[in-house]
Formats: sequence, structure tokens, C-alpha cells
Amino acid sequence: MRVTLFVTCVVDQFYPEVGESVVNVLGRQGIGVDFPAAQTCCGQPAFNAGFTDEARAVAERFLEVFEGADPIVVPSGSCAAMVRNLYGELFRDDPELLQKAKAIGERLYEFSEYLVDVLKRPDLAASLDGSATYHQCCHLLRELGVDVQPKSLLGSIEGLEMREMEQAEVCCGFGGTFAVKFPELSTAMLNDKLDNAAATGADMLVASDATCLMHMEGGIRRRGDSIQPVHIAQLLDRATAEQESRV
Repeated sequence: MRVTLFVTCVVDQFYPEVGESVVNVLGRQGIGVDFPAAQTCCGQPAFNAGFTDEARAVAERFLEVFEGADPIVVPSGSCAAMVRNLYGELFRDDPELLQKAKAIGERLYEFSEYLVDVLKRPDLAASLDGSATYHQCCHLLRELGVDVQPKSLLGSIEGLEMREMEQAEVCCGFGGTFAVKFPELSTAMLNDKLDNAAATGADMLVASDATCLMHMEGGIRRRGDSIQPVHIAQLLDRATAEQESRV
């Protein structure tokens, strides 16, 4: 079995280790990974900022690069939601591209969604000592409806104590350009999120989107908090590697 990885521009430019962890985890499940070198961005930053024409041009490039790829795995609920839910708006006046967008959207999956819903592996036989709390990213939860999948994966890790965070489903305050346009409000939301995370006493703060983690990591660093922000792919990579070393 093989998948095609859409790594996202944020992971590519800022968190390449997340992409590497996705490949490692999938490899341990017997899944080969193809990586189209021509991939760039899904167009979401421009779309969210109101630059529809620019977003459409980037999205057309995405359709060109990933046409024929099946399935496509992306370590971001935000980017997955852009392709599956918002390309319909971008291409509503172009029937040919709209059909391509729908076809690609139907075979594109967020990372945890693919592991649980497609591979049917909510338990990766992983182990890792420590404690973690989970932040439910907005696009993943609200636009894709992905809720139990990452929780199942995290809850199945032997030795990992999952500690539920108060208001885990509430936004961290990033929201793309929202954090730039409304910095005071964004920071207030971020501090609420980090207060709730710190109150759990967990070692790690886990999320499924690198952009949320970037935002929260900045706040953690400024506040001097001890909790470690970790992408779910990185945690699963460490946990499945740890289990292999114990066998």
C-alpha cells in the first residue's frame, strides 16, 4: 500500500520533522509514501486574507500536482478542510476544476483520520512514558468532524497518561491572519488555552496542526511554561519507535 503525502507549506518551511514523523509512522504500518516535489501550498493563507484570485491560482497548482494521487494524507486539519470544503467555493464557476477538486477532496485525509478510518488502526501498538493533554484544533474538529480519531490513537499508547484539558475544544487564538489583525484578542485566547494546559500538569501539549502549535509554542516560550508542544505525528513516531525498541 502507498499514499501520497501533502506535507503543507508550514510543515515544509518550519516543521519538516513533522513530515518526517508522518513518513516514519506510516512506514511502521507497512505504508509506502510518495512525495511530489512540485507541491507548494493549498492556497488557504491567501483565501483567508480575502485574496481569492491569488488563492485560486495556488489551488489550481495543487489540483495539477495531486491529480491522480490516491489516497492523499496531510498532517493538518486546516489544510485538509481547505481542499475538501473550500475548494468548492473557489471553483464554483468552473465546472471542470470543480469536478477535479471534488474528486481530490474525496480521497484526501488528515493524518489521524487516515490511520483510524481508512487503515482501521486506532491502536498502533505504541508505548511511551509520560503525560499529555490534547488541544482540539478548530478546523479539524469543526470543519472535518475529526474528533475521536486522534483521541483513540493517543489513548492507545501504553504508558502515556492522557490528561483532559478544560475547554480543549476552544480555539487557541491563532486563526491564521486573525492573530495578526487582532493581536490583543488572539493573545488573550492563547493565554486562556495555555492556562488550561498548564493546569493539567501534563508534560506535553499535543495538537494536529503545526500552525496551532506554532502559536502555542510562542506563548509557552514567552511565559516560561514547562509544557512541551508536540504534533501528534511526532508523538506517534516516538511512541511506535519506542515500542519497536522494546520488542
